Amino acid sequence: MFEKVPEFASIILEGMLLTVEATLGGIALATVLAVIFGLALLSRFRAVRAVARVYVEIWRGTSEVVQLLWIAFVLPVLTGFQIVPMAVGILVLGANFGAYGAEIVRGAVQSVPKAQHEGAVALNLTPAQRMRRVILPQALVEMVPPFNNLFIQLLKGSALLTIIGVAEMTRQAHRVVLPRNISEAATIWTIVLVFYLVLAILITMGMRLLERRAAALVGRTPPPRQAFFSSFNRNKDLGLADSKGVK
Repeated sequence: MFEKVPEFASIILEGMLLTVEATLGGIALATVLAVIFGLALLSRFRAVRAVARVYVEIWRGTSEVVQLLWIAFVLPVLTGFQIVPMAVGILVLGANFGAYGAEIVRGAVQSVPKAQHEGAVALNLTPAQRMRRVILPQALVEMVPPFNNLFIQLLKGSALLTIIGVAEMTRQAHRVVLPRNISEAATIWTIVLVFYLVLAILITMGMRLLERRAAALVGRTPPPRQAFFSSFNRNKDLGLADSKGVK
C-alpha cells in the first residue's frame, strides 16, 4: 500500500496546483470585496449602506453549491456567454467569503477607539486621510486573526469546485479512488487530508507574519511567536464568530 503513495501523491499534486490557484484568486477577490463593502456598510449614505447590505445578505444567505451551479450553468443561458469553470470558482469563492469579510472589516473599523477618530479630526485630516492613515492601520491588526480563519475556510471551500469540473485535489483524488480497493482509497484520502493541512499551515504562517507586521506599524507590541497549533486554535476561536456569525 505504502509503495503506491508517491504515485498517488503525484496525481493529487496536479490538482493541488489548481487548488492553490483557486484559493489565491479567491483570497485576492474576497479581500478587495471585503474592504469595499465593509467600508460601504459604514457609509453615512443610506443608499450605499443598503447596496452593501444586499450584497452581504445575498452571498451569505445562499448555498455555495447553488451559487456555483447558478453561475456556471444558469448565467450562461441568460447571457449567452460561457464562463470558464475556474473563473466561476474564483468568483464564487471571492464573492461569498468577501461577504463574510465585509462584516469583519466593519467590526474592526468600529473597534478603533473614538479618541483616534477625534484626534484625526483635530489634525485637520480629510475623511479619506483619516481612514487611510489612522483608522485602517489600527483596524488591520484586529482583522488579521478572523481573516486567517476565513481564508482557511475558503481553502476548504475550494473542494466544491469539483462539482463544476475543476480538476482540483478532491476531483483528482476521486478519479484515482474509483478503481481502487478500500485500503488504497484510505491512503489516497489521507494524502488529500495532509495536503489541505499543509496549505492551511502555510496560510496561518503568512497571516501570523502579517499580524506581527501590522501591530509593529501602529506601535503595538507584536503578538508572541507560538507553535502552529496554538496559533491555529487562537485564530479559529477569534475568527469563527466574526467570519461566520456576525450579523
